[in-house]
Amino acid sequence: MARTREPGSGSDRGTVTAELAVALPSMTLLLALVLAVGSVVVGQVRCLDAARAGARAAARGEAAGEVSAVALRVAPEGATVTMNRSGDEVVVDVVASLDTVLPGVRFTARSRATAEVERT
Repeated sequence: MARTREPGSGSDRGTVTAELAVALPSMTLLLALVLAVGSVVVGQVRCLDAARAGARAAARGEAAGEVSAVALRVAPEGATVTMNRSGDEVVVDVVASLDTVLPGVRFTARSRATAEVERT
């Protein structure tokens, strides 16, 4: 009569422990990478939205201080906003340094939006 082995008996327990010891750090690193990429993408989108909001405000004829205030409300924390007007065109640039969950890893997000100044 053939003997059957019970699952989880004998050396199977050691194998599962070894597999878990290898897989857990890998899964943790993968999760950290996904979170880092996600935070950079969100920061980049916020910079783009801020530049667009600033360009719309500038196109309506708002003062430079108001344009910066509008853009900074949308931009990531610590962002800088610059505005240049040339004839009927206004350009708003937003730059932000983004931290990630990975230690020592920072990214710089930059966005530019252009709008034509509205005539009243």
